[in-house]
Amino acid sequence: MTPPSLDADHFSPTRIALAAVVLAGVAAWAYVLGQTPGAVGARQSFALLAGAAFGIALQRGRFCFLCNLRDLLREGDPRGVLAILVALAAGAVGYAAVFGAWLPNPFGGRLPPTAHVGPVGPALGLAAFVFGVGMAVSGSCLSAHLYRLGEGSPTSPFALAGAVGGFVIGFLTWNPIYLASVAEAPAVWLPALIGYPGWLALTLLVLGLLAALALARGRPGAAEPREPLTLRSAARAVFVERWPFLPSGLLVGAIATLAYLRVAPLGVTAELGSAARTAAGLAGLLPATLHGLDGLRGCATAVKETLLSENGLFVVGLVLTSFAAALVAGRFRPAVPTGAQVARGLIGGLLMGWGAMTALGCTVGVLLSGVHAGAVSGWAFLVFVTLGVVVTDAVGARLRPAA
Repeated sequence: MTPPSLDADHFSPTRIALAAVVLAGVAAWAYVLGQTPGAVGARQSFALLAGAAFGIALQRGRFCFLCNLRDLLREGDPRGVLAILVALAAGAVGYAAVFGAWLPNPFGGRLPPTAHVGPVGPALGLAAFVFGVGMAVSGSCLSAHLYRLGEGSPTSPFALAGAVGGFVIGFLTWNPIYLASVAEAPAVWLPALIGYPGWLALTLLVLGLLAALALARGRPGAAEPREPLTLRSAARAVFVERWPFLPSGLLVGAIATLAYLRVAPLGVTAELGSAARTAAGLAGLLPATLHGLDGLRGCATAVKETLLSENGLFVVGLVLTSFAAALVAGRFRPAVPTGAQVARGLIGGLLMGWGAMTALGCTVGVLLSGVHAGAVSGWAFLVFVTLGVVVTDAVGARLRPAA
């Protein structure tokens, strides 16, 4: 991980002022949205604020599924993977509390409202694997590309543009895939099989075992000297240095729970997919009917009816606050993209877009929100997206010329 720049160490007043303006603008926008009469304004305001909190958590915690997995596998650094596991555990506990209030009896044949409990079948495995390949090619998952857009990444704009194209291809291939694999695939919800206590205990046990494996694989690093606790060192720990895995994971889990309670499960691809579907539909590229798509659980990709949906506001808040956080930390480093970065972004984004459309979400909408909800689809996505990354990295290592 690149250390903070010397300039960041001195807390540039200009950057801090600009970040404060951005944060104040987000807060003012949320206030204006909240003044809209009825529940719609409150939901929109909360979506923007939840996205803002999520953007800060992602940027400050370096919460990227691909980067954290590679840190463990390549460098023996388990911190990022532990942050993901803590986020999964915290969100599962939070969801369990919500489920207990909304659906006290999990055995009644109903699924919890709006929870991302998707169909489990070959299509999900293939889509997650392809998404993992796209992550490895582009250098980040889609949620990380969004927060890295706020950091000025030269690759992220092309990855997001490629993802739009991938969504369009996903819509074009959806009908035969749906008929062959998705239509009869079961949506398996673990609490309906073993109850809330059994599901939560099993989830925490599996996550605990994965954490133990991550720690066992991790290599101890040299202990860094601790600065004396001063106002300046505390400010550096909050605004410049990478956050420890425990607060990062707990914050992501808390945001996920509150978002589900107030608006909808976390997801970052619904607005992107809806924009792709709307544009492709207007251009006459899509089939007249997308079989069963709008009735499935996951990141909805309905035809757009408003400029920004609640998910769109969530994503905008994410990008804006990740930009503000990166400014203060000295990590806003825009650069002119190279040809290789453009190619990796477009190709990786294309693969991730197809995978996210076919899987009904990405590492946030399917994996994170799915595991939180007790959906087998979330665990299946985790397995196959990891496999996609590992296989791609192994192939890349073999193709890379020896030094």
